[in-house]
Amino acid sequence: MTTFVDRVELHVAAGSGGHGCASVHREKFKPLGGPDGGNGGRGGDVILVVDQSVTTLLDYHHSPHRKATNGQPGEGGNRSGKDGKDLILPVPDGTVVLDKQGNVLADLVGHGTSFIAGQGGRGGLGNAALASARRKAPGFALLGVPGEARDVVMELKTVADVALVGYPSAGKSSLISVLSAAKPKIADYPFTTLVPNLGVVTAGSTVYTIADVPGLIPGASQGKGLGLEFLRHVERCSVLVHVLDTATLESDRDPLSDLDVIEEELKQYGGLDDRPRVVVLNKIDIPDGQDLAEMVRSDLETRGYRVFEASAVSRTGLKELSFALAGIVAEARAAKPKEEATRIVIRPKAVDDSGFTVVREEDGLFRVRGEKPERWVRQTDFSNDEAVGYLADRLSRLGVEEKLMKAGARAGDGVAIGPEEDAVVFDWEPTVMAGAEMLGRRGEDHRLEAPRPAAQRRRDRDAERDEADREYDDFDPFQ
Repeated sequence: MTTFVDRVELHVAAGSGGHGCASVHREKFKPLGGPDGGNGGRGGDVILVVDQSVTTLLDYHHSPHRKATNGQPGEGGNRSGKDGKDLILPVPDGTVVLDKQGNVLADLVGHGTSFIAGQGGRGGLGNAALASARRKAPGFALLGVPGEARDVVMELKTVADVALVGYPSAGKSSLISVLSAAKPKIADYPFTTLVPNLGVVTAGSTVYTIADVPGLIPGASQGKGLGLEFLRHVERCSVLVHVLDTATLESDRDPLSDLDVIEEELKQYGGLDDRPRVVVLNKIDIPDGQDLAEMVRSDLETRGYRVFEASAVSRTGLKELSFALAGIVAEARAAKPKEEATRIVIRPKAVDDSGFTVVREEDGLFRVRGEKPERWVRQTDFSNDEAVGYLADRLSRLGVEEKLMKAGARAGDGVAIGPEEDAVVFDWEPTVMAGAEMLGRRGEDHRLEAPRPAAQRRRDRDAERDEADREYDDFDPFQ
């Protein structure tokens, strides 16, 4: 049974926003007290949070589909719906979040670091929030926005200061077991270690973590053996330690050739050239091992490596090795720039960015793409004429109609708003006020006003229509 998983594909779905409510306040002697529909609640987010008690992605391997709760719809009496509950997903320290194309979305290092993998949808506004001086009694409300749904890939890259690399059975797990309190499985056959082992070492005043990378053999960077699966665990280390077996029984192997093979695999994997190297000639408790270590030590030092002779059995040379690694780790930590706890990245929009695009496709269809128009379409109840007219007004004010005309659209041409798989398609009919002529002043209810003579009402209505041609309703709750 799988006990360690360091790469999973996660399918997240944030909660959808609740619908707004269209309601009119009623009480005795006041049957039309004005709009009182409440707003819908916000959908819950899906949030990845680093938890030091979590060491594997196994839970998400078994349950890859995760969904937050939806927001509740608004109600009459100006009662807003309840927000959806955020879904908190604990992940190990060192988890990297990528999209399906391999682009890094977040690098989660440090306890409590979080990333919103799925954004909850906005709640729809009720008709009370949509009311204004010119829209006194909206007969519609906005729908809630669906929550964000997407697939992400999570990769675990062990957060260790020191990484032990070498052939299987070179003694990496044995060294970790004596340098720290870790108790990895140890046996005298290849591929005993099937998962990276992590231990904590204390050397004087320095405390550092040490990990081994299992399964490195020739061709590991191209997928042979287990090495490719675990090479990512050395990316965060401050120092690489080559553990060379000086007592191998294989006739075609020796410490120098082993070093060359592992270095070539690290070079092929890439990104590790700047890490300092240390060589440990292991198993010198065996007489032949001691002799071979003395033979190759000068060659290794000539290549520029710091060389230590050690034995996990007799514990020879471990203290010197431990303090030397502590010194290298301390230097690496001091050289790292100190980052602020919170870093804000500001990406201002271009001056000429309208927030949407209009593209004419090969079949003659005009497609409108943009965060605002696509969200407004999702919020519209197309069974309500007043809501449809309100959408038309918003699109006109945003400049969609003007850009369609510049793109060559004519009356009767097909226009789609949104992506191909989830678009609203309609035949475009250009209007001066995006439908205002047909529906009049949407959202007005003269029953809410004091009675006026018929002639006065006609004059006021004509004046309002003339004014509408010159000055457009500038109320937009999302601007």
